[in-house]
Amino acid sequence: MKHYSDIILAPVITEKSMAARQGNVYTFKVVKSATKEDIKRAVEQAFNVKVENVNTLNTKSKKRRVGRYSGRTKTYKKAMVTLASGSSIEI
Repeated sequence: MKHYSDIILAPVITEKSMAARQGNVYTFKVVKSATKEDIKRAVEQAFNVKVENVNTLNTKSKKRRVGRYSGRTKTYKKAMVTLASGSSIEI
């Protein structure tokens, strides 16, 4: 079994993810090879909470320009974790 720090890379801090916290949904950037069961186990182990549901998606890269140079942003896997009522995470 992998350590939880090998699966969870970072929390996603955006306006949309902060608004979702009101409904006990927390968003994390995770390793691309992680399954929903791996993510559930890692969050429960890292924060000592009960996870009800895990939704995942692979983000697409976007075009970005800096001056005359153009490129693309990196892609990553994002996990939206719903916690049981009464549970919360301090990030």
